[in-house]
Amino acid sequence: MHSSQAGPWSRFLIYAATTVLLAAPAMGQDAAPRVALETNHGTIVLELNPAKAPITVENFLDYVDRGWYDGTIFHRVIDEFMIQGGGFDTSNQKKITRPPIQNEAGNGLSNLRGAVAMARTDELHSATAQFFINHKDNESLDTYSGGYAVFGKVVEGIEVVDAIAKVDVKRPGQLSDAQPVETVVIKSAKRQ
Repeated sequence: MHSSQAGPWSRFLIYAATTVLLAAPAMGQDAAPRVALETNHGTIVLELNPAKAPITVENFLDYVDRGWYDGTIFHRVIDEFMIQGGGFDTSNQKKITRPPIQNEAGNGLSNLRGAVAMARTDELHSATAQFFINHKDNESLDTYSGGYAVFGKVVEGIEVVDAIAKVDVKRPGQLSDAQPVETVVIKSAKRQ
């Protein structure tokens, strides 16, 4: 069929096919999930990386979706190192978690300033719900004792991380050697 013979229906099909082809790459690329942590010091927005840390991101988002982090605290704060939270409520009671996940350290993401990683015990595959945000570059954590799995980064609110890192801490505290004197609360954690 020559273009001079193309009727309205043919032009519509060409337009629709072109639109679908141009939109296809955008539709196939899911945006990285984001989570807003609203704290009593301000909001921190995390962008997660499911391509590099699929198990960890799925685990973290499941806790977020269940409202797990709402009303938890940053219970361990070490200036020029990191802020750690997600495991204790405002009464300093440890929350019961699901089973631990596989450690995804060595995924190409590094514990740099603003990176969010899973906290764990000395056992390599012991991470559950607790996470930490690096306050400075901590590349040594990428390999130390098997590594600490980075699964995202702060994209908004690094100044809030800085403010939390500077709070006064108890030494020793009930939960750790770096427990904030004034409670630092995660009021809510929600997908954006």
